[in-house]
Amino acid sequence: MSDELHGSLETLASRFDFAEYEVKAYLTILEHGELTASELAERADIPQPRVYDTVRDLAERGLVELQESRPMRVLAIDPEEAFVDLQTSLDEMVTQLENRYVAPARNAEGASLVKSRSTILRYLSEIIEDAEYELLLSLDSDLLSRFGDELAAARDRGVAVDLLLSPADDVPDEDEFEYTAVADTVRVRRGVTTPILAVADGSYALYATQDALRDDSDRYGLIFNRSELGFLVSGFFNTVLWTTSDTIAEATAERPFPRRYTTIRRCVAELQSIDETLYASVEGRDIETGDHRRVEGTVVSVAFGTNRETATLIVDAEDDIVNVGGQLASLEDIEAHEIVVDTDEPPGFDTGAD
Repeated sequence: MSDELHGSLETLASRFDFAEYEVKAYLTILEHGELTASELAERADIPQPRVYDTVRDLAERGLVELQESRPMRVLAIDPEEAFVDLQTSLDEMVTQLENRYVAPARNAEGASLVKSRSTILRYLSEIIEDAEYELLLSLDSDLLSRFGDELAAARDRGVAVDLLLSPADDVPDEDEFEYTAVADTVRVRRGVTTPILAVADGSYALYATQDALRDDSDRYGLIFNRSELGFLVSGFFNTVLWTTSDTIAEATAERPFPRRYTTIRRCVAELQSIDETLYASVEGRDIETGDHRRVEGTVVSVAFGTNRETATLIVDAEDDIVNVGGQLASLEDIEAHEIVVDTDEPPGFDTGAD
């Protein structure tokens, strides 16, 4: 740590190292504006022998003014004036601390509980920036404004974005916000009960109530670092939230191939309208043995079940017809963790597909 930064932290600590009597005296002076030392001792319940040392300590910090009369009078100083130099120093110190800050690596734990609004917002920003090819989001209008530039950057680097906004009444009109610059599809949902949610590539996810973003001490957010739990949040988004919302904007330009998917529903939704031969490579696990399995072949068909409760991709892999499902699949042959689709041949997973 630099000497300058170390000194700034020590200065800050000493400036706010209030003893009990100093706290009582300072708040009492602010409430009355001006008191004699005796009046202050009585109103702040400070022993008479301690009151003089207490107010002189406050005066040395520039928080009060002393009139050395008989009797001594203690005058309050406007806090904005008293702390102006400290506020400037604090801003400079925060900048220095930010320059030294190294974001902690995501640990291997399945889930982390966070209660700080600033921490939730930091994770939300990180999830958006980390997305390589697919991003699911449920935000309110304030968060849309806050992260609009980051979402536009994600779209520019080829990330497919599904964006849900709530409450619907607070969402900007289409002529007030360029939705297709930040997402492929934008939907709205009624009420404040819709959670704040983000999933990058099916593996890095956040879930929080809207109240948690208002610094409600009884609310919290959950960070999911492992793929299995991230898929659970994706499934909740696709089946509970997305299906009970209304589309307000949709990009008209189709994404180029090859395309990568982490959710079977997005894959099926995009492919079912394409009338040409497609090829798929699927990474996942056998639903009966749990063993890793990879399938490559021609896409035979894609389909949704009733009310989109299920989604299936059927692949002809060297005369072996394989049914591919999403996370927690049980009716299909494979639980897909990642799918890559192309128009020429079964694509590899190292193609850098967007």
